[in-house]
Amino acid sequence: MATIRYTKDHEYIRIDGDIGTVGISDHAQHALGDVVFVELPQVGKTFTQGGEAAVVESVKAASEVYAPVAGEVIEVNPDLEGAPAKVNEDPLGEGWFMKIKIADSKQLDGLMDEAAYAEFLKTLD
Repeated sequence: MATIRYTKDHEYIRIDGDIGTVGISDHAQHALGDVVFVELPQVGKTFTQGGEAAVVESVKAASEVYAPVAGEVIEVNPDLEGAPAKVNEDPLGEGWFMKIKIADSKQLDGLMDEAAYAEFLKTLD
């Protein structure tokens, strides 16, 4: 079973071996409102941890999506181009942004698990 980790910027990464599926959390999509456009990176692009990886635009605002860990993009979600609302409908499922080959799995240790992320969200209210 894949493990999910979260950042304080509300990105998630679902880890399956050395591949991570990246998107924004349910909390983030609620805060953004209706997503109308997603700008995804090119396959082959590499990121440092915390580097700008994508842009998501909603009726309220545009927001950067940051790489939870360093890695190389191996796949992007082609469905988001024609149906960006998938980010709202199923952020942790069909609304994923990209898959990356994780460069340094030790960086995952600095991210929050689901319980820690839930506690972190309580501090934002």
